Amino acid sequence: MDLQDRLIKNFCLQKIMYGLNEKEVKILKALNTPRKIQDFLNKIPINFEEKGDTCFSPRKVLRENKAHCMEGAMLAAAALKINGEKPLVIDLTSTPEDFDHVVCVFNRDGRWGAISKTNHAVLRYREPVYKDIRELVMSFFHEYFDDNGKKTLRSYSLPVDLSKFDYLNWMASEEDVWQIPEYLAKVKHFPIMNRSQIAKLRKADSSEIEAGKITEWEKE
Repeated sequence: MDLQDRLIKNFCLQKIMYGLNEKEVKILKALNTPRKIQDFLNKIPINFEEKGDTCFSPRKVLRENKAHCMEGAMLAAAALKINGEKPLVIDLTSTPEDFDHVVCVFNRDGRWGAISKTNHAVLRYREPVYKDIRELVMSFFHEYFDDNGKKTLRSYSLPVDLSKFDYLNWMASEEDVWQIPEYLAKVKHFPIMNRSQIAKLRKADSSEIEAGKITEWEKE
């Protein structure tokens, strides 16, 4: 079997394994670096879930052309997987009055970075310069605040390999893949502060609060 035949066979196996069609594989295959994945995600409008909560598979994100953070993280993970990398995501948890955030993480030369889908000017892409997951998570801490300036990031999970959900056909499912965020909510999370530290937190400055209100996409 020559090189071309092996490439064709590998492509066919990917189609069968992931349940994606040729067009979908081609799109994801072209996103062969974290930078390209992030640039692609940035062009996808935010999913405001006007008709109710969703958890679109990567296939449905491509079809509907919209995504929120969980859906964006799964699409990013799918692109990594198609290109031979582990599809890893982590869960960032906040206080009850704020929103949690999920990002896709990747490792380059022993350092961690993150691909993120968000509608705000903050909580975005992270270059792979962080020595461990906690250090990466803490890079989000100071900009993770609510409209009143309260810093709300409280804990994080270690990377979860979405390959464990291949049996659900998570990349090409026509149904919402709620099993993934439900699993993320149950895995062990590591607190980033104790109660004493939380009590002493300073609110974000007014200028930071205003900057935090900048959004990329508006509801139609």
